[in-house]
Formats: sequence, structure tokens, C-alpha cells
Amino acid sequence: MVAVAVHERAQAEGLSAAGAGLGELEVRIAACRACPRLVEWRERVAREKRAAFAHEEYWGRPIPGFGDPEARVYVLGLAPAAHGGNRTGRVFTGDRSADFLYASMHRTGFANQATSIHRGDGLRLTGAWVTAAVRCAPPANKPTPAERDRCLPYAREELELLPGVGVVVCLGKFAWDAAARLHAIRPLPRFGHGVEHEAPGGGPVLLGCFHPSQQNTFTGKLTEAMMDAVFHRARWLTTT
Repeated sequence: MVAVAVHERAQAEGLSAAGAGLGELEVRIAACRACPRLVEWRERVAREKRAAFAHEEYWGRPIPGFGDPEARVYVLGLAPAAHGGNRTGRVFTGDRSADFLYASMHRTGFANQATSIHRGDGLRLTGAWVTAAVRCAPPANKPTPAERDRCLPYAREELELLPGVGVVVCLGKFAWDAAARLHAIRPLPRFGHGVEHEAPGGGPVLLGCFHPSQQNTFTGKLTEAMMDAVFHRARWLTTT
């Protein structure tokens, strides 16, 4: 099952060397058991399930990244949703946040379709890689700082295998702070929607975006136009 998921995530017909490295990394991520609290929670959710998905087999493991090995834009979220990514096995897949995110990426030319429902649904990304700072679904959607720091080396390895990345789109303050830690940015820059901060030493530009959670999208704190503007800006930054 993991091998199939890795093949699909890497969009792997004729993998490049970078794509092969990403595939190997994804196998290691999916087998990780470094955080006992997260292991217990993700596996309990996968056993007990939500009634609407009782007939489905949950993934119940850490979620590797997904996208184009030639990505120029790296989209960083917080963590998988208990009944989204933790169920489907693909980041930002099978929940309302996924609907909002990939619809925007489709409108702005980074995705071939506007929906992300399950692995094998035909979704392909062009010029973008999507992942999360913490790879396991956390209780109450709140990973601890220690869990974040244990998981961030996976993002560091991904970025090393994605040398074309010029922009990190940070979905929410947690992702923004995680990206700042990844790139040793001190003092911590202030997060805001549309805020930009260039990493030192020629690193990527951090680009802030409100998280596409229902709390933000249902209240209008984050609109389609606002999210589209972030991805249009990310494309401009990586092509000029």
C-alpha cells in the first residue's frame, strides 16, 4: 500500500533522481513512530473512524508530501486532518480545507483539477509541492513544539530534494513559524496574510497565507480571491 502511495505522490512515471530520493523519503516518513502521543491518536482515529467513513480503510500513518519533483512553490500546512489526510493518506485530501486549497491551485494553474478526494483521483500538481510541518494528525489539531521539531527534519530533507523551490507558501502562523525555524530566521518575522520574508543566504521567500480552515473560509477571513492572490504572487516570484 505504501509503495503504491509513494508512486502516486511522486507523479512517478520516469522518476528523476530527485523524484527517486523523494520516494525513498516518503517510505521513511510513512513508517515513522517518533511521537508516541501522535502515534496513539492517529491509530485510534483510524480504528474508531467517523460514521460517514465507517466503510473505508483509514491510512492511519504519517502523511508524506505530494506534488511535482520540479516544484518551484512549496506549500506548507500545519498537520493532516484526523478524517482528511489521516483517512485518505494524502495531504490536504478529503476535507473542506482541501476543497478550498486545491480549487485555488487549480484556478492559478498549479493543479490539473479543483478537487482532492482520495489517492488515485487523478490529481496532479505542476510546479508545486504540498506538505505539512507535522506529518501525523494531532489531537485537537494542536501538535506540541517538541512534536513539530521532531518532524521538521523531514521538511528539510524534502527541500534539499526540491532545489527549484523559490517560495514557501505558509498556510497559517504555525506553518510560518515552522518555515522560519527551518531557515534559521531570527528574530521570528511577524505572520500575516500576504506578508513576505526572504530567507537568509539566498533562501526561498516565505509567503504568508491564512489557513484554509472552515473557521477562516466560512467567516470570510480568507476568501477565494485572497488565496488566489497568494498563488499568483508565488508564481510571479518564481518566474521573474
